[in-house]
Amino acid sequence: MNVLISANTSWYVYNFRKNTILSLIGRGYSVTVLSPADNYVAKLEALGVEHRDIYMDRGGKNPLNDLVTLASLVKFFFTNQFDLLLNFTPKNNIYGTLVAKAFGLKIINNISGLGSVFVRNSLVAKLTVLLYKLSQRRADVVFFQNIEDKKLFLKHKIILNGSNVVLPGSGVDLQRFKATPSTNDGVLKLVLVARMLVEKGVCIYAEAARILKQKYGDKIEFRLLGIIDSKNKSAIKECQIRSWVDEGLLTYLGESERVEIQVAEADCVVLPSYYREGIPRSLLEAAAMAKPIITTDNVGCRETVVNGVNGLLCRPNDVDSLVSVIEKMYAMSHEERLTFGRKSRQLAEQKFDEHIVISSYLSAIDQLA
Repeated sequence: MNVLISANTSWYVYNFRKNTILSLIGRGYSVTVLSPADNYVAKLEALGVEHRDIYMDRGGKNPLNDLVTLASLVKFFFTNQFDLLLNFTPKNNIYGTLVAKAFGLKIINNISGLGSVFVRNSLVAKLTVLLYKLSQRRADVVFFQNIEDKKLFLKHKIILNGSNVVLPGSGVDLQRFKATPSTNDGVLKLVLVARMLVEKGVCIYAEAARILKQKYGDKIEFRLLGIIDSKNKSAIKECQIRSWVDEGLLTYLGESERVEIQVAEADCVVLPSYYREGIPRSLLEAAAMAKPIITTDNVGCRETVVNGVNGLLCRPNDVDSLVSVIEKMYAMSHEERLTFGRKSRQLAEQKFDEHIVISSYLSAIDQLA
């Protein structure tokens, strides 16, 4: 079977779907990745896949750019033959499905969060909903990463009751992300792991740091870990992060391919995201590493926390609420935080094991074959 995997960055495919690819290759499938070329193409090819480049303005709203992507997809499928398409990320789910179905491919889509499109009443939002409706009914299987996104698709009649399955996010590699309790040095070390985007709550995190550093000084540390995604319209500029660092509010650790090294040092992982996530990968990794979690009572994020058991929930886009729950975490003893962490690991093992996701994909492929 010839399998095509499509996403809006090669970085995404390698970091989020590497083990899925290895499982497909292990079954003897031929795997090709269709995505814009970036620094991760060589890593993908080293896994044994063929990479094909495509133009995609992943965050843009210019219809002319999307027409270029559509034309490129038509040309690609006209000159290449595949049996199955696995789509990830929004524009791939929409445009990839519309074009590939016309060429007779079986299609499995993955809805990994809906951002802010369904909470706006703009023309772009209405058009996006229409495009989802036109495309997702043509998919053979639609995977969701949380039940609320599936309910929303059913409510808007984007999908009909059928082959629509809720997965535990993208899953987490429990062998790579091992339980790693922090040391008790008298300092509460917090880390936010994410792309440096406004909607990820990075600015709120920095403001909370400003308030709490004044109160607790060196007894609490705020760290940021993640790429500055300059091509994203919501990206936080490097100069802003540098300003926070110069002010002494936080430490910026940059981008890392081995995030587990930095997360291992943390007492707690924080993600105050306030848009519709699938299930944030950074929180799944935090849970696997036995870290307490602070995140928002928001779609996709709340799935990773049993409030008061393995973490604490705050209100979305609310600095005071975030400050309050961080202070609760600060007031805990080291042993209490370790207990939270053990509960996080249990949750990861029971609910978020990557093998659950991969098995769901392999089962769906078997049914479509």
